[in-house]
Amino acid sequence: MESFIKSIVIVGGGTAGWLTASILASRFSTRIKHDELTITLCESPNIPIIGVGEGTWPTMASTLRDIGVSETDFFRECEASYKQGSKFVEWDEEASGGFYYHPFEELRQGSNGSFAEYWLSQNSDESFARHFSLQEAICEENLAPKNITDPEYKAKSNYGYHLNAAKFSAFLQKHCISKLGVKHILADVEDVLINTAGNIEAVTLSGNKSLSGDLFIDCTGFKSLLLGKALNVPFNPVSDHLFADTALATQVTYSNKSNEIMSYTQSTAQSSGWIWDIGLPTRRGVGYVFSSKYASVEQAKSALLAYIKNTGGDTSDLNVREINFTSGYRDKFWHKNCVAVGLSAGFLEPLEASALVLVELSAMKIAEQLPRTNALMHLAESRFNKTFRYHWKRAVDFLKLHYVLSHRNTPFWQDNRNPESIPESLQELMQLWEHKVPDANDFEPIGELFNFMSYQFVLYGNKFSTKTPFTADEHAVSFVKSYIEQNKKNRKQIVAMLPSNRELLEKIYKYGLSTI
Repeated sequence: MESFIKSIVIVGGGTAGWLTASILASRFSTRIKHDELTITLCESPNIPIIGVGEGTWPTMASTLRDIGVSETDFFRECEASYKQGSKFVEWDEEASGGFYYHPFEELRQGSNGSFAEYWLSQNSDESFARHFSLQEAICEENLAPKNITDPEYKAKSNYGYHLNAAKFSAFLQKHCISKLGVKHILADVEDVLINTAGNIEAVTLSGNKSLSGDLFIDCTGFKSLLLGKALNVPFNPVSDHLFADTALATQVTYSNKSNEIMSYTQSTAQSSGWIWDIGLPTRRGVGYVFSSKYASVEQAKSALLAYIKNTGGDTSDLNVREINFTSGYRDKFWHKNCVAVGLSAGFLEPLEASALVLVELSAMKIAEQLPRTNALMHLAESRFNKTFRYHWKRAVDFLKLHYVLSHRNTPFWQDNRNPESIPESLQELMQLWEHKVPDANDFEPIGELFNFMSYQFVLYGNKFSTKTPFTADEHAVSFVKSYIEQNKKNRKQIVAMLPSNRELLEKIYKYGLSTI
């Protein structure tokens, strides 16, 4: 007799757990309403969330809309602000003051690289991002991507968010329980029961309780209690490619309530890593990601405090947290009737804010491939693992690219350019891109976390040399020139019409955004 999947158990809360619950519950709302499926989230009342993943991609706006969240409520309750890209400062050379942007704007160049070819042929002094994108200019002025008259989830410029991770988790929890029918249990997991087929039968909880289910989702963080500990799925470290293993994180209160809120995540290179700087309405989230092989905690803390002081922050009463980690990911993400999402699946340094988008994609893929019966579980497992093994490998490549392109000369950066530390897949692509610009044909059809335009922004932001002639036909040349001229006009207009990040947020608090 077929055994239908009627119950999903999510073990672990935090952003990963509640975001996964909200995506699944909204997708299967009809089944939940008719008691054909239950989604239960069990979390410990004693374990705080890590809470440093405060940046999202533009995908989060679509996710929030799809799960039925009011964007006005989100801004009011999650201490959120707008993010329109990442700014990399002094990654090329130390003390140069130079920077480049990886904006969220998607350029209208189709699947080819004609924009980059043209830019290379012109030897322009203007940055690649500024040449073709509006967002560098918008971000440099710390402007919002929209006006208060634009409805929820609509904007003139593509955007993601900066947010308070703890408040976001609580916000999602309330939404899941009150609007989406997710059941909530507060208890510690004491044991995981495995049946003779190797599947998880149930988890035993504190208070002499147990919780059974058909599909278990492991959101227990670095501990990976289900997939890693109970099912013994190995962890594959990538520390030979990505050297960072420690983060020092702190919160810096604004000296003035009217301080500008950055419209981007700033990543400033340091001798043994880099410092993130994220602007929220009441504070900045600042942290130093570094390798303990090249700097001690004391040295890193000194560099972090110096950065905060140099950027106008008060360092007299800061609480600096030390977070130790190993970059890497599980050998499998779906094994038997268990799927790992979030930190239990893997972790990479937050250089391009990939943590939350991997949670989003994982939950969406589970919803898309959820088998009707247990007998089909192995098919979903195989397809899911193929997709996410590729995603994680490509994420490692993209993060490593940032380091390889740098010309900084401390041992940390020099060792990052050692060919032995560069994945073969990235070496092949970089050899290819010496002779052609990146385009969609350089990647697998399975889908990319970072598309070819992201690679162009990073490569040519770092002045990477591609020796390729501009061979486009007359029509293509005309289109590119027209695009550049229109971009210049639009840049002046949009900078003049957009409010500052803070100004728009204050209007949202007071008036709210209109609904579509």
